[in-house]
Amino acid sequence: MDLKHLQRPDWRAIAKSGLATPVALLLMLGMIVIPLPAVALDVLFTFNIALSIIVVMAVINVLRPLDFSAFPTVLLTATLLRLALNVASTRVVLLHGNEGVGAAGHVIEAFGEFVIGGNYAIGIIVFLILTLINFVVVTKGAGRVSEVTARFTLDAMPGKQMAIDADLNAGLITREEAKQRREEVREEADFYGAMDGASKFVRGDAIAGLLILVVNIVGGLLIGTLSHGMPLDQAASRYTTLTIGDGLVAQIPSLLLSTAVAIIVTRMSRSQAMGSQITGQMLGQPKVLGFTGAVLVILGLIPGMPHFAFLSFGIICLGLAWIMASQRAVAQVIDAEVAEAQPKDENTGLTWDALQPVDAVAVEVGYRLVPLVDRAQGGELMTRIRGVRRKLTQDLGFLIPSVHVRDDLQLSPTHYRVSIHGVEVGSGEVHPDRELALDPSGSAPPVKGISGKDPAFGLPATWIEKAQRTMAQAQGYTVVDPATVIATHLSQLLRGQAQDLLGLDETQHLLDQTARSMPKLVEDLTPKHLPLATLAQVLQGLLAEGISIRNLRTILETLAGLAPRSTDVATLLGGVRVALGRQIVSELQPGDEELPILTLAPAMERVLQDAQQTNALEPGLADRLHKSMSEVAQRQEAVGQPAVLVVAQPLRAQLARFARQAAHGLHVLAFEELPDTARIRIAGNVG
Repeated sequence: MDLKHLQRPDWRAIAKSGLATPVALLLMLGMIVIPLPAVALDVLFTFNIALSIIVVMAVINVLRPLDFSAFPTVLLTATLLRLALNVASTRVVLLHGNEGVGAAGHVIEAFGEFVIGGNYAIGIIVFLILTLINFVVVTKGAGRVSEVTARFTLDAMPGKQMAIDADLNAGLITREEAKQRREEVREEADFYGAMDGASKFVRGDAIAGLLILVVNIVGGLLIGTLSHGMPLDQAASRYTTLTIGDGLVAQIPSLLLSTAVAIIVTRMSRSQAMGSQITGQMLGQPKVLGFTGAVLVILGLIPGMPHFAFLSFGIICLGLAWIMASQRAVAQVIDAEVAEAQPKDENTGLTWDALQPVDAVAVEVGYRLVPLVDRAQGGELMTRIRGVRRKLTQDLGFLIPSVHVRDDLQLSPTHYRVSIHGVEVGSGEVHPDRELALDPSGSAPPVKGISGKDPAFGLPATWIEKAQRTMAQAQGYTVVDPATVIATHLSQLLRGQAQDLLGLDETQHLLDQTARSMPKLVEDLTPKHLPLATLAQVLQGLLAEGISIRNLRTILETLAGLAPRSTDVATLLGGVRVALGRQIVSELQPGDEELPILTLAPAMERVLQDAQQTNALEPGLADRLHKSMSEVAQRQEAVGQPAVLVVAQPLRAQLARFARQAAHGLHVLAFEELPDTARIRIAGNVG
């Protein structure tokens, strides 16, 4: 016979094929229908006890509850197996109980004779106590914990999902990590929901055990006395012993599984073995053992107390506390010696705390300008800066960050510098002992002083003595103090760079403020349809073009309508500008006066449309366009009117960027942004 062709059964392949569970269910169904011999009952009862012990040990040694996600299914299967065994053993006890206590197998006989000592009255009491412990204490408590945990886990799911989306939008995690975290949240909800249902099976099993006990005893007495002619006391002794043995064999595994349920639902969801958790948290402090040992020793010295028991345990606790304290002291000494033995270098003590974050807005002043900052010396710069922040916050629609003012010895004594996120955006020179005289009309007679320029707008100015203030004002000059000069320059710089001051955190604060009064609007928009980063880019685009975002409700409602169709920033920005058309026009021309607008010459418009298709603009054409924009902007400014260029929507974004670089004060609007009620007139064209 060729043994090479004989192969052992591949149990792993059978397990992976998914046939194990259906076969097990069919076998349990067969146990209920088909009578089993006593030997089979011995094997199955032993397997049931071993299975319950395996489950308890697996629960104790698992690191996280989710690592044993199959526990609800295992619990259901073990419960069904135990109930099927109860039915099979009941049939054997009632059919062959008259033959002796060994008729139902040696396992039931051992539990009926050895565990209860042959006294069925004691057996009934022990069985009832075990059932009450299982039903009233363990099962009821585990069921309540499972119910509460499942409820809180399901209630917390939306918040966890939003936190994951927020971390993803902020760039803190990758898309794969977000997918994994969402899967963990879903698995956690499924697990605790399944545990809530599985705990009901354990509770029902305990009730079934009591009912089966009563049915077996009553049925055995009737069958023994009526069918087999046994005396009442003999029938009661034999059938009660068999019933109690059968009940104990099933009740002990049931108690073990109930304990496993209670353990797994009361554990914290962290990756740590339960043994190390209990040992580290209960016995990790020597003071705990020391105090416990002292109390036990005191109790042991009281007359009438069991001295040996209390004193022995007290001495053991005190000894363990002394050993743990000694080990900690030795470990501390070793750590100190190791730290001293490490080589010292120039980088010792350097940590991440030494890396200071960059200030959002910073003003650095020379040493002669320090009195402007010092309130003790009458400096008003800090007060003016607070006023600038308050005014810009109201105008722009978001909180301007705090301004950090500090001195810098590397600057010239009378110079100052303004930085945004560590990058210089402007600088100037002021004389702290003088005041700046500006000639708004350009026709005032000259005054004696130091010639200079207004840092904010670059206009010619003169630094005069403070005693000349009244005379200069009488001649038509506008006179401002040095603190106002710096504050005005700071305001102009912050207004022009407002888009750099609005980031993801500021955008989230705006959403949080809006959610207090309009929660549904915020919930439907971000992050459901529009990521936080995209919303921030849209708001930054509005600020870059000088549009306030204080009307945040209109902005968010417009984005809520556009975001499901497109998340392109340029498209969203164009749609928001159309919705804010009335606000844009009213800021350019307050009241109901006519708004003078400029248009593109037809030839220029055709050339720009062709250039937009090819993404190239001839240098000569760009120079002529730059000169023409500058001329019309200066002409409108000379007559005291706003310079507003209205073009087709596809050209607006490109010309707006070009106008910000080429023509100061020229506003570029699309025709769609003009409200129907706007009164306009054509003031010229750009060609």
